[in-house]
Amino acid sequence: MEKSYRVLVTGGAGYIGSHVVHQLIEEGHQVIVLDNLSLGRRENLPAQAELIVGDILNDDDLAKAFAKPIDVVFHFAAWKAAGESMIKPEKYGKNNICGSLNLINACVKYGVENFVFSSSAAVYGDPRYLPVDEQHPTKPVNYYGYTKLAIEENLNWYSELKGLRYAALRYFNATGYDIKGRVKGKEKNPANLSPVVMEVVAGIRKEMQVFGNDYDTVDGTCIRDYIHVNDLAIAHLMAMGYLLKEKKNLVVNLGTGKGHTVLEVIHAAEKVSGRKVNYKIVGRRPGDPPELVASSELAYELLGWKAQYSDLETIFRSMLPVYLEK
Repeated sequence: MEKSYRVLVTGGAGYIGSHVVHQLIEEGHQVIVLDNLSLGRRENLPAQAELIVGDILNDDDLAKAFAKPIDVVFHFAAWKAAGESMIKPEKYGKNNICGSLNLINACVKYGVENFVFSSSAAVYGDPRYLPVDEQHPTKPVNYYGYTKLAIEENLNWYSELKGLRYAALRYFNATGYDIKGRVKGKEKNPANLSPVVMEVVAGIRKEMQVFGNDYDTVDGTCIRDYIHVNDLAIAHLMAMGYLLKEKKNLVVNLGTGKGHTVLEVIHAAEKVSGRKVNYKIVGRRPGDPPELVASSELAYELLGWKAQYSDLETIFRSMLPVYLEK
């Protein structure tokens, strides 16, 4: 993208957000980050990014973030643990739904026309067919997935009623760390598989749990589609370019189209790190489909995007310095 844009990134000090911020800065954009630092880390942000410590639920904080004109908003400020969302829907409803709507209303108020939304494959629920494409029915099986779908639906309405253009990027399993080593701060309270595996590798945890080994898969454990966070960051900037150039909405999956079992992921981490990963087989988790793999053909067709860094070896090599360097 030749032109420099002024961009607001909510949740920009968090895991995915910080990688996108680095990508935006690298490509010459001005970046303002709004983050309450509940999960984000200051040290993950480049010096060129302006940080406002604040919350999307607070109108004064939003007024500061929108003090100067903003061309594009990237929205990452959400709670994301699917299991927790089933126990604390009030936490997820307040932030993920009320907070997001507050931010969208601020975009309308301050004349922002472009909105890039961090959505999730959780909007689909249990797959009726594989790989899952964008035409797949949306029927979330956890409240977290519902919050993402609710915001997608609201963005669609706001697009019709207020002219807000949006990209909803439905990720599969985000993983890895910055290939260039710019993001060093570990994710806080991770619930995803690969950081949990790395915490065992690093001795932060003594062992980990594998939820079920009696699924109809090659080794009995669940199959998921793992996508490197640098691949996600690149896709976000492509989505921004699409909104600015095509002036059309965009809803696409971001995945590799290839799945790996839990045990394959564990063995890949062992191979790359040279360390044993202690794990214990426990019962299945409710709401875990045996296999979830994406079709990202539409992202390739519309954006020219496909994963470059998402093989398991590259993923774990990028995580080693974050977890093992003192």
